[in-house]
Amino acid sequence: MIIKKADIETIAVKTSQYPSQEFPEIAFAGRSNVGKSSLLNLLTNRRNLARTSGNPGKTRTINFYRVNDEFRIVDLPGYGYAKISKSQSEGWGAMMEEYLEHRENLVKVIQLVDIRHAPSVQDVQMYNYLRHFGLDGIVVATKADKVSTNEKQKCINVIRETLGLSGEDKVIPVSALKRTGYDVLLNEIESLIQR
Repeated sequence: MIIKKADIETIAVKTSQYPSQEFPEIAFAGRSNVGKSSLLNLLTNRRNLARTSGNPGKTRTINFYRVNDEFRIVDLPGYGYAKISKSQSEGWGAMMEEYLEHRENLVKVIQLVDIRHAPSVQDVQMYNYLRHFGLDGIVVATKADKVSTNEKQKCINVIRETLGLSGEDKVIPVSALKRTGYDVLLNEIESLIQR
């Protein structure tokens, strides 16, 4: 798949602000600072489509991007950032839950984890949550350029084990910096939206 066109369509904090459901949606979830914005910019070949920031926890809304007028990429709020108040964090949790539970055109949620670290307790909770809704199955290991080729498989094994992945579940190492692995992810997205 080649993404030729990607534009922000809607920024939402509640259901009434969501766009219509005529396009399939692929959502992305991950801890703050995992490199989600960089990945979305790489996938869409747009430098500033998703805003990257030195301040983790920047995405506090659900951002809907229309892609090729065929499907949407949905950027979910980052989780696990310590400097955010508990009430803010709970508010985002409720917002995400509403979206994940009731969005009928949501095809899959792709979870991002940092390849250099074992998934956190919050990563495991998120993956179990996705599994509960049948939205699991694809994990992107970001910052793949930060580990050597020899270490990569070891890191992937740790991710698989910590998240309790099945043999069918996929872990895709991606580096936004080196622009590697995203083509594999695009192929996965293409097969998901064509089902």
